[in-house]
Amino acid sequence: MQMERRTLLKTLLAGALASSARRAWAQRLVATQRQTEGPFYPDKLPLDQDNNLVNISGRRGSAAGEVTDLTGRILDLDGKPLRGVTIEIWQVDNNGRYIHSGDAGASNDPNFQGFGRFETGESGQYRFRTIKPVPYPGRAPHIHVKLSKGGKELLTTQLYVQGHRLNERDGVLRGVRDPSQRAALMAPFLPSIERPAELSARFDIVLGAAPPS
Repeated sequence: MQMERRTLLKTLLAGALASSARRAWAQRLVATQRQTEGPFYPDKLPLDQDNNLVNISGRRGSAAGEVTDLTGRILDLDGKPLRGVTIEIWQVDNNGRYIHSGDAGASNDPNFQGFGRFETGESGQYRFRTIKPVPYPGRAPHIHVKLSKGGKELLTTQLYVQGHRLNERDGVLRGVRDPSQRAALMAPFLPSIERPAELSARFDIVLGAAPPS
């Protein structure tokens, strides 16, 4: 009987500690800040809209640039993963050009999809195969991100390269005054463990308001 009581007490204590740790972790979460969509959301979406931006269906070539496996999870403020959320990303190619009629030119990379879309499952996880963003006049390297569910936009923001020298000069990023909120918009781009010739970046997105069920 005494051993059973000890086992029960240990189980309850372990559960309480785990619950406390989860609450402490959730309290440290910072809601991802909303940022401008900018003028270059594609005015004509590409036919290929999957989560692989470096290879376009029907073309043999691959996009120029540092290929990056971009992953992360979409969470609420309590750390709960959110399923059924559509995440879109768009960014310039390695020459600094968007897939937009207002930024079209001979230097556009024909092998870069420029836009991708993914819907989260139970784990709230997303994944894109893209390139490390590059700067263009007036902007630090960044990737635009938009979340939606059930046709309702949840968040539009931008992801920046952690430690890039142009971050401090970027007017959009400088608009985020709080250091923790600014840090939450950064991701390190590191050599991939799975593919040494490529990069890997993780960017978790925390919604400050609950999405529609």
